[in-house]
Amino acid sequence: MRARGLNKRFGERQALKDVGFEAAAGELVAVIGPNGAGKTTLLSILAGIQAADGGEVETGAGAVGWVPQQAALYRRLTVEENLLLFARLEKLPDPRASVEEMLALTGLGERRGEIVARLSGGNQQRINIAIGLMARPSVLLLDEPSVGLDPRQRARLWEFVSGLAGRGTTVIFSTHDIQEAERYGNRMLVLADGEALFDGSAEELREAVRGEAAEAADRDFETAFVAYLHHRGH
Repeated sequence: MRARGLNKRFGERQALKDVGFEAAAGELVAVIGPNGAGKTTLLSILAGIQAADGGEVETGAGAVGWVPQQAALYRRLTVEENLLLFARLEKLPDPRASVEEMLALTGLGERRGEIVARLSGGNQQRINIAIGLMARPSVLLLDEPSVGLDPRQRARLWEFVSGLAGRGTTVIFSTHDIQEAERYGNRMLVLADGEALFDGSAEELREAVRGEAAEAADRDFETAFVAYLHHRGH
């Protein structure tokens, strides 16, 4: 996936300002930044949910899967019923076969008959991701996927997502948690007030932080990162 010069304005607010980056097959890219940085706007444009005011997005030959922060589930239906409904909405050639594939991929086979409302937040998020994978996308976009999950649920989620990347799916996820981004992202794209401030590895970001916020370099990384944003005028 490739984005060039993306711009988006909401009234007087410039949500994205000439943002661009590339993501290779099997790469995990973390889009990080404070609240209001433009992370969700960027992902929604990449997903085709919103139109950019300027710039372009190249998705390649495969489909793009979109997993919003709020689970798009019917809570009174079972796991299997939810998956079957979305498989039919996607107009997949064999909806029931796709449901079986997703149940196996997400490890939810034993939960297929359970009402979604009774499941943990972690399992609901796995269903949400399964729906995003229905069309077998080459790129999967995750907006704050671990919000509200406990540490054990979070670890299981990232084990699953890392497995997808290991099988060749490009995964782009947003988070405001710098430690989560550093742990799971191969690359980091830093946004602040709609601007792309950095694009590189976690170690390269640490070097950038040390270079621009030297007085905070001996503190924990999150504190130093906040100082880095301040030095960049955000």
